[in-house]
Amino acid sequence: MKFQPDQLPGVNVISRHEPGVVWVNAQVHSSSVLVPWRGNVLPWTLTRFDALAGEHLDPVLDLEPEVVLLGSGLRLRFARPAVLRSMIERGVGFEAMDTAAACRTFNVLATEGRRVVAALLLEQPEP
Repeated sequence: MKFQPDQLPGVNVISRHEPGVVWVNAQVHSSSVLVPWRGNVLPWTLTRFDALAGEHLDPVLDLEPEVVLLGSGLRLRFARPAVLRSMIERGVGFEAMDTAAACRTFNVLATEGRRVVAALLLEQPEP
C-alpha cells in the first residue's frame, strides 16, 4: 500500500544524479544549481566547496525555504558556522550531506510538500 504520491503536481523532482551531473524534471545540469521545491532550477555560482561564503546562501534564502539541503559535492563536508549565520538568524533548517544524498533527501521532502531547497555543488570526479 502506498502512503504518498510519487510526485505532486508542480513539484520539482531530481530524477537522476551522477558525479558532476544532475537531472531535474528530466533537464540535465552540469554545474552547481539551486533546486527549489517549486519553480525554476537556478544556477548557483559556487564551484568549489572551500569557496563557500555567506553570500552564496543569499539566493537560497530569497527562495524562502523552511529547510535547505547543502549537497557538498562528492563527499560530506560541513560549512563554517559563520557562513550559516543568515540561515540561523531566519530560523531556516539546514543539513549538509554529499550531493547524492542531498538529491535523494530532496525528493522525499519535496513530495511531502515541504518548502525545501537543494543547493547542489556539482564537482567532477578526479581522474
